[in-house]
Amino acid sequence: MDAPYPRLLVTRFAECFGFYRAVLTPLAGATLAKGTPEGPYAGWDLADRTFLALFDRSAMAATLGTADLPAQPAAPSQDTAMLVLRVDDVDGALALCLRHGGTPVTPPTDRPEWGPTLRSAHLRDPDGRVIELQSY
Repeated sequence: MDAPYPRLLVTRFAECFGFYRAVLTPLAGATLAKGTPEGPYAGWDLADRTFLALFDRSAMAATLGTADLPAQPAAPSQDTAMLVLRVDDVDGALALCLRHGGTPVTPPTDRPEWGPTLRSAHLRDPDGRVIELQSY
């Protein structure tokens, strides 16, 4: 059995593909194993195991029979999940992500209340999903 991995359901597939293609190798060592910007699926592997996958959200909705439901809540709401990447250099990793279409949320900050040497920053990918970059 392969290890569990996150599969992000995205509405802006081409933009998300470009973002993750640009940042996953330098930040996590994951390499593109399958997929193109046209979608509907792409996957990145790390050590011969799936690390992260993207799937077109409307294609999954068609599969699940939920295509007639709203894609987003009617009002803004708090995030329900995030992708966390442990990196060596939070500041450099954030700069890389922003160059490739990420949107900043919180600047690099030392967070001793989370761990004695923990440093983190938060951003959103092109589909609005929150990502935490952290080092410790």
